[in-house]
Amino acid sequence: MHKIYPLLQSSDFPYIERNDLTILQVNLGYKCNQRCLHCHVNAGPNRTEMMDKINVDRVIHFAKENNIKTVDLTGGAPEINKYFTYLIESCTRNGIHVIDRCNLTILNEKGMESLPIFLADNKVEIIASLPCYKEQNVNKQRGKGVFESSIAALKKLNALGYGSSNQLTVNLVYNPQGAELPPDQQKLEKEYKLFLNESFGIKFNNLYTITNMPINRFGSTLVSKNLFKDYMKLLKHSFSEKARENVMCKTMISVDPYGYVYDCDFNQMLNIPLSNNRIHISEVNQHYLRKRQIATADHCFGCTAGSGSSCGGSLV
Repeated sequence: MHKIYPLLQSSDFPYIERNDLTILQVNLGYKCNQRCLHCHVNAGPNRTEMMDKINVDRVIHFAKENNIKTVDLTGGAPEINKYFTYLIESCTRNGIHVIDRCNLTILNEKGMESLPIFLADNKVEIIASLPCYKEQNVNKQRGKGVFESSIAALKKLNALGYGSSNQLTVNLVYNPQGAELPPDQQKLEKEYKLFLNESFGIKFNNLYTITNMPINRFGSTLVSKNLFKDYMKLLKHSFSEKARENVMCKTMISVDPYGYVYDCDFNQMLNIPLSNNRIHISEVNQHYLRKRQIATADHCFGCTAGSGSSCGGSLV
């Protein structure tokens, strides 16, 4: 795989700094049951990095002590981590909202049969990957049979009440198929809802459109196809000041499987530490973080292109 950070390091991305921290995003491990083309984590079945209980407990302690409103669990497939349910129960017991960034197919894996009920019982918000509502496009991007498995998982969630109210929320995520910006989020959401309901009887709450980041697996693919420079031109020429004002890194931090802190999940994958200073979750707090400069590189233009892009969809 091509080295991407040297292509992004020299950057003219504008200065940004932190506000109050409200979201703690935790990468529980890079292991995944899928290996998707657009994956910025380069996750897959052969990855071994997993957060241990010591660091899970440090995450819980940090969330409680720093008045964190939301703990956002990601991976890989975060559900693979053996402390996944323990972490969720600890958070919900302390009134902390939990998000599970789920690839859907993990819910159909052996040993995961009781997981949908557990998520519903703890009112975990699910943000689920479904990069298109067409089977051919999903399988091309994520692997053979992924679309069918994803639909089966969504039906399980719907049967528990997910998608029918704000109490049990399931949101879907769209990623473009290639080196292009996502379409209008609201318009595409209507298309998704109409097609999935008419074809499969599936309901969901919101659709989030997320720009493919030019890093790791997707960035390497762009380099191999000689598209990297053109894609970066597209991102830079589409820069939105309004999106910059709302980027997710202003109110969140990202924690890797070993407990080290980054300004965002994308910086974690490029090994760009928090404010360019390698530091552990056990060594930071709200006071330390506020007003700190956010470490940036050219990939940050991916979050500010067009309508903007974040873990919660468009920013404008």
